[in-house]
Amino acid sequence: MPPAARRQINCRAKLLTPALDPRHMTQDTLILGLGNVLMTDEAVGAEVIRRLETETDPEGPLRFIDGGTLSFTLAAPIADCRRLIVVDAAAMDTTPGTIRVFEGDAMDRQLRRPARSVHEVSLADLMDMARLTDSLPARRALIGIEPQVIDWGDRLTPAVEAAVPLALEEIRALLRRWDGE
Repeated sequence: MPPAARRQINCRAKLLTPALDPRHMTQDTLILGLGNVLMTDEAVGAEVIRRLETETDPEGPLRFIDGGTLSFTLAAPIADCRRLIVVDAAAMDTTPGTIRVFEGDAMDRQLRRPARSVHEVSLADLMDMARLTDSLPARRALIGIEPQVIDWGDRLTPAVEAAVPLALEEIRALLRRWDGE
């Protein structure tokens, strides 16, 4: 094969290699919003994901899933990611709209606390499945937002609505920190 043809093949191979071509980057960070959009503040996870997704490059390294009220079908996407951020309403006995970030082991401890949940499967169950299959994301965090009302309704309460931009900033800060480590 002539040297010019070899160079052309090598250039083409470099363009097609995912690690070298940012257009083909794997979406190694999963941002998972949880909640029932028919239950007022329970919908906060889905709302945060919706807003973050609209301002993010779809070709970037972030993958977004509205996980609804959870199911075992989320086990595969969780296993496939290297980094996981979950956003959900979380009863933490604080003022409505309060945001707390639970990272790594702190997330695991938070998920083991007894909780009132409308989810079909608990997030703790999914994390246990990932642990058992040795696919627990190395980097993981839960962004918990204290709800005010969990009842039929299609709008967030004012306190939780006001927390949404703050939750977005917490996610951005977490991603910046993880990218710098």
